[in-house]
Amino acid sequence: MCLIIFAWRVHPRYPLVVAANRDEFFRRPTAAAKFWDDAPTVLAGKDIEAGGTWMGVTVDGRFAALTNFRDPAQMQNDRPSRGKLVADFLTGTESPGDYLARSAPYGRQCNGYNLLVGDGVSLWCSSNVNGETRALEPGIYGLSNHLLNSAWPKVGAGRAALESALTALPNDQKMFDLLVDATVHTDEALPQTGISLEWERLLSAAFIRMPPISPIYGTRSSTVLTVADDGTIRYDEISWATDTSMARIASRNRYSIKVMPRSVC
Repeated sequence: MCLIIFAWRVHPRYPLVVAANRDEFFRRPTAAAKFWDDAPTVLAGKDIEAGGTWMGVTVDGRFAALTNFRDPAQMQNDRPSRGKLVADFLTGTESPGDYLARSAPYGRQCNGYNLLVGDGVSLWCSSNVNGETRALEPGIYGLSNHLLNSAWPKVGAGRAALESALTALPNDQKMFDLLVDATVHTDEALPQTGISLEWERLLSAAFIRMPPISPIYGTRSSTVLTVADDGTIRYDEISWATDTSMARIASRNRYSIKVMPRSVC
C-alpha cells in the first residue's frame, strides 16, 4: 500500500476502520482480494511477482498491511520481499508483538517499510527505517511512504476525512471518497524524498494517475475494511482500470465474514 488511513478503537461500534490505496507500476502482475487456495483462512490480494501481499485479514480476526518507505538512495533490487511480512503474519498464530520481534532480522534485510499487524486485541506498527516498534493507542492514524503520521499533505487530509467519515458508518462511501481524491498539493507542502519535483507532485495525491500518454504507475486498488464489535468484518476492494487517467472501476470484490475465534487445545 502507499496510503493507509485508519482508526483504532475510536468508533464505539467499529474498533478498526481502514481506508487504503495500493499504488504500483501497472506492469506488475497482481491478483485481486480473495481467500487464498493455499491458506483458506486468509483474505487478501496477492503480488504475483514476489508472492506476498500488501494488506489482508483472516477469519479469526488477524489484520496486516504494509507501506513502502520512499528513499531512492537506499533502494536495492536484490532485497527480499516486504510483502512476505504481511503474508507470514496472516498465516501465523503469534501475537503482534511476538511476531514483530521474531521477524525483525528478516525485516532488516528488506528495503524500507512500515508494517501494521493486529489480532483484534492490539494493533502494532513497526518500521525498519527508524527501528521503532510499538502498540498503538486509540486514535486516527495515517501511513504513506514515510513514517507513521508524517506531515504529508495527503496523510493529513486523509486523517481529517476519515474522522468525518466515521460518523456515517455503516455507510462507507465517504471512505472511498477520500481514497479517490486526486488533489495534487502545492509545491510548498510537498515532501522532499529524493525524486523529481514532477514525481513529488504526482505522488502527492491520494489517488494517483499519470497522464494517459504514458501511464506506467498509479493507484491500482482501493480497499475499505471495517471490523465491528460483533465480529463482523467487511472487506470491500475496488480494482481500478489502468488504461485511463480517470478513476474507472475494473472490478470490485466485497466480502462479509464473521470472526471465528481460534480453538484452544
